[in-house]
Amino acid sequence: MSSILGVIFHFIGGFASGSFYVPYSKVKQWAWESYWIVGGLFSWLIVPPLAAWLTVPNFAELISSASFGTLKFTFLFGVLWGIGGLTYGLGVRYLGMSLGNSVVLGFCSAFGALVPSIYYNFFPEEGKTTFSEMISTTWGQVVLLGVAVCLLGIYVCGKAGMLKEREMSDSYKKKSVAEFNLLKGLAVAITSGILSSCFNFGIEAGKPLADAAIASGNNPLYQNNVAYVVLLWGGLSTNFIWCAFLNFKNKTFGDYANKNSPLVNNYLFSALAGTTWFLQFFFYGMGESKLGNGASSWILHMAFIILVANGWGVALKEWKGVSTKTRNTIILGIALIILSVIVVGYGNSIK
Repeated sequence: MSSILGVIFHFIGGFASGSFYVPYSKVKQWAWESYWIVGGLFSWLIVPPLAAWLTVPNFAELISSASFGTLKFTFLFGVLWGIGGLTYGLGVRYLGMSLGNSVVLGFCSAFGALVPSIYYNFFPEEGKTTFSEMISTTWGQVVLLGVAVCLLGIYVCGKAGMLKEREMSDSYKKKSVAEFNLLKGLAVAITSGILSSCFNFGIEAGKPLADAAIASGNNPLYQNNVAYVVLLWGGLSTNFIWCAFLNFKNKTFGDYANKNSPLVNNYLFSALAGTTWFLQFFFYGMGESKLGNGASSWILHMAFIILVANGWGVALKEWKGVSTKTRNTIILGIALIILSVIVVGYGNSIK
C-alpha cells in the first residue's frame, strides 16, 4: 500500500509540473521575464513557507537551529538547480523542442536518480542506499532496469518530436534551422540536465532538516517541506538576478504597472502558475516519504512530468496532422515511460 500511495503522490506532482505552464499562456502583454519572476515569487518565496507552516508548524525553528553546513549545501544545490532551469531554454533554442527536451530530461533523470546512490558508495551513511546495494540486490536491479526503460522512452519521445518537426511547414523549419547548433546545443542541454538534477541532491543535503521535522513529532509525510524552503531560496536567487537583468536589458520593468495590459489577470495567472509549479515538489515530498529518495522517486517524478506534458500536447492538438509513423512513435515512447513507472514501482515494492 505504501508503494501504491507513493506512485499516486508522484503522479499528482508530475501532473502539477506538466501543467504549470498552462496559466502562463493566459498572460498578455508582459515579457517572459516579467511573468516568470512574478510566478517565481509564489513558487520559491511565498508558497513554500506557507506550506511548511501548515504541515510543519515549527519549520522556522528547525531551520534556525540547523547546522551551517546543512543550510549552505541545501542552498547551494538550489542555486545550481536554478541555473539548470535557466539554461534549459538555451538548450531548446539550439536543438528544438523535441531533441532539447529529450536531452535535458534524459540527463536530469539519470543524474538525479543515480548520483546520490553513487555518492553514498564513497561516503556511506546509515539508512542511505548505495549504488553497490542497488546492483547487487534484486529490487535494485529492477529499479535500474526501470531507469533504463524510462531513458529509452524519453529517447523515443524525442525521436517522435524530431519526426514531427520535419513534417512542419517550410517557414517554421527555416526558422528552426537558422538557430540549430548541434554541438553548442548538446553542451548547453547536457549542462542544464545535470544542473537541474541538483534539486534531488538538494533534498539529500537537506535531509537533516527532514529528520529534525520527524524527530520533533511532525508527520513524516511532510518532512521535506522544511528543506524546500531553503532549497528554493537558492533557486529564487538565480532566477531573480537573471530576470532583473532581462528587465533592465529589455526595458520591461514597466510591465508590472502597465495599465494597457490586463494587470489583475496577469498577476492572478502568474500566481496560479507559480503555485501549481510548487505543488509538484509538495507531492514529490509525500511520494518520497513513501518510496525513499532514491532512483525510484526521482525517475517516477520525471516520467510523470513527461507523460502529462505529452498529454497536454495531445489535448492541445499539437500532434494533429502528423504521419502515422510519427504518431506511432510518440505512442511507443509514452508506453515505454508507463512501463518504466510500473517496473520502478514493482522494484520498490519488493525492496
